[in-house]
Amino acid sequence: MNLVNVAVLGATGYSGEELIRILMHHPGVELVCVTSRTHAGKAIEDVIPRFQGHKFSELKFISSDASAVIAAKPQIAFLALPHGTAAEFTKPLLKAGIRVIDLSADFRIKDTDVYKDFYGTTHPAPELLPQSVYGLPEIYREQIRHAQLIASPGCYPTSIILPLHPLLKHRLIDPRSIVVSSMSGVSGAGRKGEIELLFAECNESLRAYGVPKHRHLAEIEQELSEATGEPVTINFTPHLVPVTRGILTTIYAMPNKGINAQEISRALLDAYKDELFVRLEGEKGFVDTKNVTHSNFIDIAWRHDPRTGRVILMSAEDNLVKGAAGQAVQSMNLMCGWPEGVAL
Repeated sequence: MNLVNVAVLGATGYSGEELIRILMHHPGVELVCVTSRTHAGKAIEDVIPRFQGHKFSELKFISSDASAVIAAKPQIAFLALPHGTAAEFTKPLLKAGIRVIDLSADFRIKDTDVYKDFYGTTHPAPELLPQSVYGLPEIYREQIRHAQLIASPGCYPTSIILPLHPLLKHRLIDPRSIVVSSMSGVSGAGRKGEIELLFAECNESLRAYGVPKHRHLAEIEQELSEATGEPVTINFTPHLVPVTRGILTTIYAMPNKGINAQEISRALLDAYKDELFVRLEGEKGFVDTKNVTHSNFIDIAWRHDPRTGRVILMSAEDNLVKGAAGQAVQSMNLMCGWPEGVAL
């Protein structure tokens, strides 16, 4: 396995830290650059003590500057940066011949009007949107292999798109009937000091937020529309739960006329039976966040409710791994021609 030079920008956020953890155990990676606005000049092990003694632990953070990153000569750069900021780095990195895997939302949404509607600002680099590939390997594997710019999916979208995609693709459910309820751990909000994210505010409490128009709806509806070939609009309600990590999603939809439970099961089994990181719990199992945390797996179960006629889909994933850093590394493995599960 040939070594590939890798940079991680925004390496001290939750997703950036998770990226470092995974890359420390990757046999094909030489970590040549990590950036942090607040910790420049300090070694990884000094900022993140749990990495003491690991490979790359003595590498020092540099300031978030595109020219300094380019000077480190990475071949692939992960951008674990805030929305808007990531695009500023993407342009010079791509120009320098560096392949980019962006964990922000900057290149996930293809329609600039939709981006402005959901993110409240004009898209910072619309000229790059045509070349970005949505980084969901189970759906866009071949496009990812050859991409220069990957828009790695959000955590909620991964948990919603994967269960629904095969059912919409084969027109087994009515898109107008889709209702989604998701619960996420507090790390999904990122590493920031906001009052509503403090332990005393979150512990022993549950709350909905981002209602009725969470930002992730834009990419969710885009990808579901792509699956079925017609515009899809869904109801999506996210909830904050007092755990550090993990997402549990429950989806309700009405099968199209004449579609039975066996056809729903067959579509999911056919789509994912050979997927390394999709574990199907079937029509009798349940999903549980404790079974997926710290892993790149997404677990999916389903039921048909004969009383209401609806199909119920359930999924669980780690929002920082399959929902962020792990999925990004999965894409990197594809881009480099390595086995998809290396280091995961």
